This record gives sequence, C-alpha cells and structure tokens, in this order.
Amino acid sequence: MDHIFYLADVFTDRPFGGNQLAVLPDARGLSDRAMQTLAREFNFSETSFVLPPEDPAHTHRVRIFTPTAELPFAGHPTVGTAVVLAAHEGPPPGGRLLFEENVGVVAVDVDGGHARLTLNAPYEAPEASPDPGAVAAALSLAAPEVEEVWYGGVGLGFCYVRLADPGAVDRAAFHHAAWAAGPAAGWSPNFYVFAGEFRAGGRVHARAFVPGAGIVEDPATGSACAGLAAALTQRSPHPDGAHTLTITQGVAMGRPSHIEATATTANGRLTAVSVAGHTAVVARGTIAAPQEGHDPSTRP
Repeated sequence: MDHIFYLADVFTDRPFGGNQLAVLPDARGLSDRAMQTLAREFNFSETSFVLPPEDPAHTHRVRIFTPTAELPFAGHPTVGTAVVLAAHEGPPPGGRLLFEENVGVVAVDVDGGHARLTLNAPYEAPEASPDPGAVAAALSLAAPEVEEVWYGGVGLGFCYVRLADPGAVDRAAFHHAAWAAGPAAGWSPNFYVFAGEFRAGGRVHARAFVPGAGIVEDPATGSACAGLAAALTQRSPHPDGAHTLTITQGVAMGRPSHIEATATTANGRLTAVSVAGHTAVVARGTIAAPQEGHDPSTRP
C-alpha cells in the first residue's frame, strides 16, 4: 500500500531553509518497524506519522522518529506537521489542533504557514552538572570560551552550553572521540550551544549537536528552544509573566532557521512553554510501505 507524504521546511518562511521534515498525514496500517524504516529512508532529522487520536477529544495522534529511534516530543515536527495537516485537510476549526504525542497532549495553533505549539510538560533539571572542560573538548573549543553549562529540558533533555560570543558558536566543531569519552554518558548526550542576549526579549545565535539521536547537527531544534526559554525563567529578576527568546539556528549549515520560544510563569511556577515559527511545504508524493518481515539492512 502506498502512503501520501509531504516534505516541508520548518522554522522558515521560504523553501530550502529551516529544518527538513517528512510528514505522512495518514499512517494507518504502518507498524513501528515500518515507521522506523521510512524515517531512515527519508533520513531527515525527524519524520512524523499521523494517526487517529486515542481520545476523540483530540484531533490526531502524532509519532515522531529520527532515522534511528522514536522521540517522545520534538518541536520542529510538531510545528511542521500542523501546517502540513492544515494544507492537507483544511484549516482546523478555531485554528487549533490537539496532538497526542508520547510526552502528552500538545496544542498547536495554526494560521496559514505559521504555527505555535504550547506544551504544559514540566521543566526537568537534574542535580548532576556537566563537566565544562569535557564539554569544551567535545565541541573543539578552548575551555575559557565556555561560560556556563547545565542539563535541562522540556519533553527532551539537552546539555545547554552558553558560549562567550556568537563567533565561538560558529567555531564549534563536534569531536566524536572527546564526546564519547565523557559527555556521551551524561544525563543528556546532546548539546545546545548558544550565545547572545540570554534575557527576556533577547536574541541568541545557536547550534544543536544531537548525536544521541544519530544527528550530528540539527538546523532547528524546537524542543531545545522550549527548554532554553524555560531555563531563562529560573534566572529572571521578574519571575512571573512571559519570557520570550528569538533564536537563530542552522546558519552554519546553510539552512537558516528562525524560532520564537516563550515560557510563561505564574507565582514563580512554569505554566506553559510555546515554540512558534513558519513552515514552507515544498513537495508532495507517495511512498510504498515497507514489507513486514523484511529487514533492509541485511542482504538477500
């Protein structure tokens, strides 16, 4: 059986920028193994598979796969899938979709090619701290260029690395051996590297290295942006209200991405995190479902 798919570029308002995404708007009949095989075939950072919701109060069930594993949540597939579904099925009533993802229910507001996801998952931050020297080595940087490191995340964990200046972000180069020697075994093996105005209303320049998911570098990482905005609330002198960051990512890869992340707090507690941006739908086609029982990684 053939399945319709769309290709979209997420966190950009024009084709061939942002982060690439494949979306199958009707994945009924596909097994877990078939979904993983198709994600490996598309070989983008993520591929999303849309299914009927388990709870009729929601609009869709969305499963997200990297080429090597399923994720509980990811930002650019959630945003991009919403725009694709609005194009494929028509705009949703009231402009809102409710996605059942492995992290919980994610609300997405869609307006043409723009979408904003809102997540109510908590911000997680372990007591353990990354080793700044080991992180610097894994990024091929001098230790003084690393100003701050911490673990945290909303839905998906990262090692956040604040660097001295945007130039250091551009100079970073993933060093696999140094990563494997230490940071790979940490609370999160994935780095979100940034510099700039880390304050409410600020702009930061970022890169993401996600070797734990088989992705050396990711052009746009909505889940990491959600966690970064949530972390900002913990150090803000104004604990209540909206804390928004504008993030540029993917420039060094030739796929510039523009992301807006907002964390909202009340009475000193995180109440919601949102991530927003544009999506450009670039292609539509069909793909054959993998044959069950056939492992394409083995020779006949």
